Amino acid sequence: MYDVIVVGAGHAGCEAAHVAAKMGSKVLLVTMNMETIAKMSCNPAMGGVAKGQIIREIDALGGLSGIVSDYSMMQFRMLNTSKGPAMWSPRSQNDRTLFSLKWRELLEKNFNVDFIQDSVTEINVENNSATGVLTSSGNTYSAKSVILTSGTFMNGVIHIGRKKMTGGRMGDKASYGITEQLTALGFEAGRMKTGTPPRVDGRTINYEILEEQPGDINPKCFSFRKPIKITKQHSCHITYTNEEVHDILRASFEDSPLFNGAIQGVGPRYCPSVEDKVNRFAERTRHQIFVEPEGWNTYETYINGFSTSLPQEVQFNALRKIKGFEQAKIFRPGYAIEYDFFFPTQLKLNLETKGINNLFFAGQINGTTGYEEAGCQGLMAGINAHLTINNQEPFILRRSEAYIGVLIDDLVNKGTKEPYRMFTSRAEYRILLRQDNADIRLMPLALKLGTITEAEFNVMSLKRNNIESIEKIVRKTTVTPIDANPMLTKYGTAEIPQNYVIEKVLARPQIGYKQLLEIGAIKKLLSDYSDEEIEQVEIQIKYKSYIKNEEENVQKLIKLENYKIDNSFDYQAIKSLSLEARDKLSTIKPENIGQASRISGVSPADISVLLVHFGR
Repeated sequence: MYDVIVVGAGHAGCEAAHVAAKMGSKVLLVTMNMETIAKMSCNPAMGGVAKGQIIREIDALGGLSGIVSDYSMMQFRMLNTSKGPAMWSPRSQNDRTLFSLKWRELLEKNFNVDFIQDSVTEINVENNSATGVLTSSGNTYSAKSVILTSGTFMNGVIHIGRKKMTGGRMGDKASYGITEQLTALGFEAGRMKTGTPPRVDGRTINYEILEEQPGDINPKCFSFRKPIKITKQHSCHITYTNEEVHDILRASFEDSPLFNGAIQGVGPRYCPSVEDKVNRFAERTRHQIFVEPEGWNTYETYINGFSTSLPQEVQFNALRKIKGFEQAKIFRPGYAIEYDFFFPTQLKLNLETKGINNLFFAGQINGTTGYEEAGCQGLMAGINAHLTINNQEPFILRRSEAYIGVLIDDLVNKGTKEPYRMFTSRAEYRILLRQDNADIRLMPLALKLGTITEAEFNVMSLKRNNIESIEKIVRKTTVTPIDANPMLTKYGTAEIPQNYVIEKVLARPQIGYKQLLEIGAIKKLLSDYSDEEIEQVEIQIKYKSYIKNEEENVQKLIKLENYKIDNSFDYQAIKSLSLEARDKLSTIKPENIGQASRISGVSPADISVLLVHFGR
C-alpha cells in the first residue's frame, strides 16, 4: 500500500513524486521506460518569458527543476532586460542527457520513492475514490491517492508527412486504456497536437556564417536554495528561413498532416510549426531560427523554430536552403504528435478531479504545453495529494501570490481548448510576481508545508533583512553634490543643487544601482550587501506607485475570496443570474466569489447579484 502513486515520469511526474515523498508520503513512480525519466522531449532549455518565473517559484517551494536546470546548464540568459523588471525572465540552455540523469539521481536519493517500469492501463476506483492502478503486465498497486501525469502518451499518434505511427514520443510506445475508462466514468476528453523540429548533425553546420548568440557575461542561476553558477558557456546561433525555403515547404502542403486533415488535434498557438508560420504569415519573407546545442558531448543540434511534420525528404531539402545549413545532415526528423487530454475545468483548484476523489491530474493531461507549466502542476499535485490523504487543508496559491496560481486558476476557471502557455501578460499582478523575489514570496509558505529546510529559509530571511536594511539606508542617508554630480552629468541627468536623499537619486530613470555605486561614499556604505539585494531595493523605489496600486488591488481580491460558497449551492435557483452564468457556475462550482468572478461567461453584473444574495 502506497500513499501516492504517480503515473508518468516526465517533468510533472518527477516533481510530484519528489515533493510528496519529501513531505513523508510513500510514493510509487510508474514509468514506461526508466531510461527516459525527466527526458526533455522537445527543446533542451528551461525557463524563458514567464516560464523562468515559474522555475524560480518551483525552487522556492522546494521543487527540483531549478536545481537540475542549474546543474545541467550550458548557457544562461536573462531575457527582456530592456523592459521593466516584471518582464525579466531567466532562461537556460541545457545538456539534455545531464538533465535527465540528475533528475533520476536526486529521485533515487529519496528513499520514500519506489520505481517500477510498467504501463498503467486503468485507475482502480472504489466508492468514487482512486485506490490504485492496474498495469499492462497484470499487476495491481494500491494507494491512497493517484496522480496522473501522462504527457503526450495517452493514445499518442506520431505524424511525419503521410506516415503515422502510434507512440507517446519518437521511440516510445503510447499508453492505452485510461482515456476510455475515464470517459466512461463521465470525464470529458479532447485531443491536442504538438510538434518538434529535426535534430541536425552539428558537424555539418557552418557556424562561421551564422549570427552568434552568447550567454550573459555574468550568468545567474535558477535556484535560490542550491545555486550552481556555470563557469563556461556554449553559444547558440541564429539564422533565418528564406523564400526558397518557403517555396519548398508550400509545394508539399498537401503532404502535411496539418493541412490534409490527418491531424484532428489543436496545436499550440504560440509555437506553430514552420509550415503553419509560412501559411499564416505569407507576407513574411523569412522566419528566425535558433540553432541550439543538445549537450556538451554531442554534436546533435536542436533547430528551434523549424518544428514540422512534413515528409523527411522535404525537411531535408528545405533545411539545406537555410544559410549555414547547405551541407546539413539530419540525425532525427521533426514530427507532430497527437494525444488525449482532459478539459481542466473538471478539476478543483488543488488539481484533484471533481469526478473522482483522491485522483489528481498534472501536466499536459490538463491541456498545458511546456516543461515549466508541467513541473509546477506536478509540484502542486504532489503537495495536495499528500495533504488530502492526511486530512489537511489544500494548498492553493492565489493569482496574487505566484504565476503558478495564475496558471492553475486559468485552467480551472477558464479552461482551454488549445495548448496553454504561460505569459507575463496573463498575470495581472506581475510587478509583484517577479523572478527575483520568488523566494521572499513563497519560502514562508514552503517552510510551513515542510518542503524546504530551516537552513534554506534562513538564507532567504537574511536576504529579506538585508533588503530592509538597504531601504532604510537609502531613505535616510543623503549624498552631496560634490559626490553625486559628476556621475549624474555622465549619465545625462540634472545635477543636484544640494544634499539629496539617496532614494531620490535612485528614483531617476537614468540612474540604476550600478551607476549609484560609482559614487565612492555610497559604494562604501553598501559594501556589505549583494548586487541582487541592492537591485531589489532599486525596483521597490522605481516602481513604488505601481507596486502600491497592485497591493491595493490584491486586498480587494482577497476580500472577494474570503466570501466562501458551499459546494452544493444551487445557482439555478437565482433567476437574476444570466443563463450562461448559471450554467458555468453550476459546472465549475467555485469555492468563493473571487474564483467565480474569473470564470468565462460570468459578468460583473452576475458577481453583484451573488454579493447581494449572500448579503455582502
